[in-house]
Order: sequence, then structure tokens, then C-alpha cells
Amino acid sequence: MANDLKHTLSLPKTDFPMRGDLPKREPLRLAQWEKLSLYTAIQQKRTAENAPAFVLHDGPPFTNGDVHIGTALNKSLKDITLRYKSLRGFRTPYVPGWDCHGLPIEQKVTKELQAAGTILPTAELRSRCDVFAEGWIKKQTASFKRLGVQADWAREYKTKAPAFEADILRTFAAFVEQGLVYRSKKPVYWSIPFETALAEAEIEYAEHTSIAIWVKFLVPAAEAQTFGLPGDKPLSIVIWTTTPWTIPANIAIAVHPETDYVVADLGTERILVAKALLPSIADTLKLPATPEVVHTLAGAALEKLAARHPFINRASPVVLADYVTTDSGTGCVHTAPGHGAEDYLTGLKYQLPIYCPVGDDGRYLDDGQVPADLVGITCLETVEDLATKKPSPANLAVLKKLAAPDPVTGHVALLAKAKYVHSYPHCWRSKTPIIFRAVDQWFVSLDKAGHRAKALAAIQGVTWFPAWGQSRITGAVESRPDWCISRQRSWGVPIIAFYDARKVAYLDAGVVRAVAAKIAAHPAGTNLWYELSAAELLSGIELPAGWPAPAELVCGRDTLDVWIDSGSSHAAVLRNGQGGTSWPADLYLEGSDQHRGWFQSSLWTGVIAQGGAPYKAVLTHGFIVGEDGKKISKSGSYEKPPTSDNFINDYGADVIRLWLASQDFTQDITLSKKILDNAAEQYRGFRNALRYQLSILHDFECDKHALPHAQLDVLDRWALHQAARFLADATAAYDAYEFHRVVSLCAHFVATTLSSVYNDVCKDRLYTYAVNHTQRRSTQTAVHAIHGILVRVLAPILTFTADEAWCHARFKADFAPDGAPTPCVHLADWPVAAPDWRDDALATDFAELLKVRAKVNEELEPMRQAGKLGKSLDAAVTLTVSSADPLAAVLQRHAEFLPELFIVSQVSVQVGDNPALELNAQPCADLGYVRCPRCWRWVPALQSTPHGDVCPRCAEAFVP
Repeated sequence: MANDLKHTLSLPKTDFPMRGDLPKREPLRLAQWEKLSLYTAIQQKRTAENAPAFVLHDGPPFTNGDVHIGTALNKSLKDITLRYKSLRGFRTPYVPGWDCHGLPIEQKVTKELQAAGTILPTAELRSRCDVFAEGWIKKQTASFKRLGVQADWAREYKTKAPAFEADILRTFAAFVEQGLVYRSKKPVYWSIPFETALAEAEIEYAEHTSIAIWVKFLVPAAEAQTFGLPGDKPLSIVIWTTTPWTIPANIAIAVHPETDYVVADLGTERILVAKALLPSIADTLKLPATPEVVHTLAGAALEKLAARHPFINRASPVVLADYVTTDSGTGCVHTAPGHGAEDYLTGLKYQLPIYCPVGDDGRYLDDGQVPADLVGITCLETVEDLATKKPSPANLAVLKKLAAPDPVTGHVALLAKAKYVHSYPHCWRSKTPIIFRAVDQWFVSLDKAGHRAKALAAIQGVTWFPAWGQSRITGAVESRPDWCISRQRSWGVPIIAFYDARKVAYLDAGVVRAVAAKIAAHPAGTNLWYELSAAELLSGIELPAGWPAPAELVCGRDTLDVWIDSGSSHAAVLRNGQGGTSWPADLYLEGSDQHRGWFQSSLWTGVIAQGGAPYKAVLTHGFIVGEDGKKISKSGSYEKPPTSDNFINDYGADVIRLWLASQDFTQDITLSKKILDNAAEQYRGFRNALRYQLSILHDFECDKHALPHAQLDVLDRWALHQAARFLADATAAYDAYEFHRVVSLCAHFVATTLSSVYNDVCKDRLYTYAVNHTQRRSTQTAVHAIHGILVRVLAPILTFTADEAWCHARFKADFAPDGAPTPCVHLADWPVAAPDWRDDALATDFAELLKVRAKVNEELEPMRQAGKLGKSLDAAVTLTVSSADPLAAVLQRHAEFLPELFIVSQVSVQVGDNPALELNAQPCADLGYVRCPRCWRWVPALQSTPHGDVCPRCAEAFVP
């Protein structure tokens, strides 16, 4: 009999698998999307609807390795954004891009060639780099697709493509045309291992232990007498520096004109330092007391005083500079115009030589000025040196010279030395300290024609997510020096400049554009520059007046900073409408380090060449970090590489996407196995929620069984009210790019509204009522609508699982049959809650009812613990409430519904005098009730049926 009764129940039923088995099942869905040409189908649908466009312009990753989990974060956020915007009715053209030139790729190819003992001409080396980059483009494309990223892969952009290279040069030509490009010898960031200048964005700051030295520059007695300084003892100006290796490049000593300086007596000699710093210098020298001051004067009075270089036969004159402070050191600043930005400007002011005795390889040059025992010694601190805190060979060699007595005078220049720990710029690739080195380079003047002011004004018109992004890029733009755009590399877009026999440079915007046209038409693009002579390149091009004949010119070998490559992408892609895009982009979305990188380079190229910012809004995210808070890098030591594919193989793409979306990505995101396991558990919660909804809709056909909203049961109307609120909140969170809040809202809705209340209460009516009972169809109507909302709200994040659930809901299968309408959730529209779903009065009632429900559960739990009750259905509850209490009206209004809400068999509502709610629960058996063997509810009497004795409601379910 019990078995017969079980078969009379409408139990949940679905083929939607309980286990996601994502690593195996997601690729099958990817194949289905390929079959559907999903990206094209989405765009065609919105185009046919004349939908407005939302253009997210892709910042190109370097094509030099596997997709890192940090890159997966970036691409996931972009895909989530675009899938949401598409569901909201936007046309979302997304053209993926690849950054193909530059140091990282050339470095790897060069290492491979060196290992093989192969030396290639520049053009062939570049061809190898092209092949290398192309191989990684294919690999990365597969990884991005596996992550679930939908994009216009057929129209992807590559910075190495001839047409793109030509557009880079046209952007450069706009700089040239406005007179912004100039060549100058001034200090730039220099990477010794790679022998090239670096962009500001290629610099990382790290803690560094330097050697701080206090060095005496002897003042000749006659010179001291000329300036009224005491000359009866040897007198030295003391400088302080943390870069001993730059001492051979010293040209001057800077003092502040308004600072007081003193001559202090050390006994056998005297020193000249800032008055305010004399006590700290005495501490450094471990003197018993502050030395006696024998003379005081303002810094301005020292101008042009000629001290002597410690070990090179030349003067080191005193110059004036406002940047000199008395915060540390001696107040007398070692000045090497070839090795520092401020020193360089001072050098220009005083017409000092911009002297740099260090070659491209970081070694001292044999230039007739550098002492013979220093020539060939390197300034490089290797990674191994950094680990052991060993100074560079040049630092040690200079220290040795400064500590040695002068063979004639016996003067020792080194006064003191100490370790100094500070933040210092390092090359982002070699991880070694950079040097500042003056070398002839091409620069873009950022202040000329008011372009800096224009860039700052453009920033104000952009929406920044989070808001602090505006102040960060503003600070970066305000403080940025002129842009050094030349690199001493082979794999890049060449600067179209020509040189005559005297190495005079010739650069013209018209010539650049003409050569760009030839490059665009050449299959190998800018390789043309390395394959042809200047005369061949300039054939057919009209040269400006004053240029030498083409035969007298040679092609320059500097390449453009790769930030111009990627920074020109808006011109090469958006301006050309590639893939249906348009200029400016609605959104740029990259890591927070791009305020100094792509956001800024794109801004400068946009403002200078296009007249405005290339983006309307900019969103930034943090980095993936380990449990120790340190950034997870490609080069770190891990159990297995932190690549996107590795994590997807373990968990599936949807779990990784869910984890990434659930974090506040404006901050750094911590990665650990425990965190990913928690994400997998949360994923199972969402999957189970979708599966349960599908299982109770197995016999529901919307067109046939759905009820009008006015006919829905009160519980179902409340659930739809909650769903409408959830949808509105989730939509607002998506609009604000607060994906973590979307996940939180979904989790709360599933766990609290659905699992804890709605699903719990509905089970009885869904399982035991007659199949077509109004209340059962009412609940299925609501569940169908709620499922349609939940699956689409989750779709941008759980892109595979939501589509799987969509197909099971509509087609009762894993995939839609051929020709089916809306065969994929990503071709659907964003859900809309009908206006009559919102019922604030009902929601207010339910808020009170759910409080009472909680109290009922509190009352029943001790009875269960004591064995007086089995299930809550074994109880009958009496509620006594004061007539003056507003709760009385609520309880009476919903009296018939209360047993179902509380999941008990009987509820009686009585009016009493006690102002507080009184609650009494009793076992139904004690009240003479009998339990229905089918639904387990207790009733006054059972009714005879062919299936046995059951309660009247179950008897009704047997009626055909």
C-alpha cells in the first residue's frame, strides 16, 4: 500500500545532472556554441533590432606565454560585462586584441637563438618573433575560449599586422605634425640586461639596500680665499649619495640659494655642509660633539665656487637649485646631468655637459676621462647580487677609489658610508635595478600646445570605476615627464627617421605617412624597413625641402615604445569600425597598474591625435595574490603554473568565473585551494537550486498551465514580489559593475527566499496535490517565472551552467534541437518583472508571518529533541494574540495559509488579553487526530479510496 501511495505523488523529476562535471561537460557546450556561431548570432540579433551599441575595447595581452590566472580575471570580467549588456538589449561588438611587439617576445626568441648558437639578420630575427607571437596567439585564444569568452575571433586585432602597424605610424605622424617629437640626450630609465630605455609603465618599485656615502670634494685654498672662506686648513664640500657608481659622472654640486651653510672644524680639516644637517652628520661620523662652526653663509653666496672632483682632474662647480632640501644628506647635492632628471635640468640651466660615462651594457667607457682602473666595470646588480645584498662591481670599485689616499696630497675623499634601505625602480622583466642614463632618444613633448592640460581636462569627462581611478591617473598625467618613445630593440615598429653621414636626424609627418602606406601594403609590414635601403623606401615619396638626397640617408634603428602600439589601438580598431566597433569606446577594463600604462598611453594618443579621450568610462581591477598577500606571478615557484587552463582543468570554467565574480575585484583577490573549494561549494548550491526548479516543472507547460497573476496563491505572489526585488537589485549591481554584489544577492535569494522558505513550504502542495490543482499550478507558474529570472541573472557569470539549465527548461535536453527558437540563454533578453508582481503590503504581512514562523520552529525544536514530535507536521499550534496588536489582523487575514507556512498540521488563531503573542504547540496525536499515510498531515478523519484511507485532500488528488 505504501508503495502504491508513493507512486501517486508528483515527485520531482529531471534529467538535469546533479553533478556539473564541468571539466568534461563544458567543452561539449563550447562545441555547441561553435555550431550555433553564437557570437555572430548574438550580434545579428541585436543589429536586426537596431539596438544601441556598447563597445568594450580590449586591452591586448602580450603574446609570450600561457594565459595567467590574472589575465583570466581580466577576460572574465570583460565577458561578464558584455554578456550582461547583450542580455540588456545592447549590441556588443568585442574585438579581441594581441600585443605582439616588444622586449618580452624578443627576449625569449633571442634566448632560443643563443642556446642554438644562431645569429640572424634583423629582418630574420623579426620573422622569428612574428612566428613566436603567432604561436602564442593560437594558444591563448584556445584558453580564452575555454574560459567561456565570446568574441569576434575572426576579426581579432594584432599590433604586428601590417595595417595596424601603419595606423601606429599614422598616430606617430600626428605627433610629428604638431611639432611634439624631438631628439635629445637626457637621462632615461635604462635596463642594463636588455640594453634599452624603458617606459615608466615598465618600472616596478621594490625595496633596495644601497650604499650611502658621504664624499669630500676638496676646495682649493685659492678658491676658498676668493669666496671669503677660511683657508688655513683643508676645506671640502661634503655631498651625500646612494649611487656611488655615478661619482665618475659628477659635474657639479647643487645647493639651495636660501639655505644657510656652515664651515665646521673637524680638527685637521674643515667641511662645508648645510647648517641644519651638521648635527646628523656629526652623529654619522660618531663625533663626541657637534663640530665648531667657523663660518656661516647663504647658499647663494657659494654659486660657481669650484671644488675638485675626488679622483678625476676636473672642477665640480657649485650651482643653485630649489629642489635641494635639508631632509637628509648634507644639503650639498652631487650633480650628474647624465644620470638624473633634476640634475639634467640643472645642467641645461648652467650649460654643463650632459656627461654619461656608462655604455649601453652598463659598463664604464674608455672615454679618456674615466680612470683606467674603472673602465669595463659594470654598474649592474644581478638578481643574485640582490638576493645576497651585494653591491654592484662599479659601486665597490668607486668606494675603493674614494677610500684610497690621494698619492700627492694624502687626502681621503670618503668621509663615511652606511647601508641605506629605500624604494628603488627596477626593470619589470629582469627584476634588476635600473640606472638613469643620458642617451640620445626620441621624446614627445607633453606640455607643448597645451596637451597636458587637454589630457587633464579629458580625464574629468570620463567615468572612473572605482572613483579613485580618476585621482590616480590625474596624478600620473600631472607628474609625467616628456614621453621617451624610442627603444633600442629590433622587434617593434620602427621610428621612421633617417640619418645623414653626420648622424643628423630627418623626420617629417608626410614622409612617415607615405612610408606607412607602403608598410600597410607589404605582407611583412614593418619588415620592409629592415629589408630595403633608405633610397628604396623613399622611392616615389616627395621629400621636404632641405632634406638630403635619399641615397645619402640611412634608416634609423630605434623602435617605438610598445605603449604607443597598444595606445594606438583605439585608432587602428575603433576609428576604423573594426568588427562593428565605434570611437570612443564605452568602456576600457584593465588592471589598476594601467593608469600608468595603457589607460594613459591611450589617453595621450587620443588627445593628441584624435582630439579627446578614447573611452567614456574606465574600470580597474586588482591583482590575484596568494595567501601571503603577494602578487601571483608567471615566474614564481608554484606546485604547478598558475595558468587559467590548470585551474579550469581542476574546477571547470564556471567555478573559476564564479570565484572571480564573487570578489570585490577593485581590491586584490586572494587565491588558495580552500577559497576555490568554497567557490565550488557555492557553485553546487546554485546548480542544486536550478535543478530543483527544473525537477518540479517536469509536467508544466507555460502556455497550457500558467495562471494569471491575480489567481496565484498568496505564497506565490509573495515569492514573485521577492523575485522582482531581487531582479531590481541584481540589475543595479550589474549596472554598477559590482559583480560580487550580484553573486551575494543570488546566494541570499537562493538560500533565504527560496530554500529556507519558499521551496520548503511548497513541497507539500507540489508533491501531494492533484496534478492540476490550482495551488500546484500556481506554484509552478511562479517557479517557472523565478527560474527564468535566476537563470538569466546567473548567465553572465555561470555562462555554461545557465545555458545548460535554459536548454533543460525549454527543451528538456542538454542542447536545443536544430532550428529551435532562442536555443541559448545568451540569445535571450534580460528578464522583466511585471508591475503587478510588486506587492509591498503583502511583503509587510509576510515579514511579520516569517517572524512568527521562526518562533514556531523555536517552540517545536525542544519537543523534537524530547521525542514528543517526529516531523513538524506532527504538531498542532495555537496562537493567542491581543486584538490591539496589528499582528492579529495579519494572522487572521492569512489563517488558512498558516499550517502550510509553518509546516504543521493545524493552526488555531485566538484573541486574548495578553499583549505579547502566546504560542502553544501540542502533538496532534494527543488531540485525537489521525495521520494521512500519503501526505503525513494529521486530520480529524481519513477518507476511504481505492488506494486506501487518506485525508480528504489526498483523496481529491486521486480523482481523474
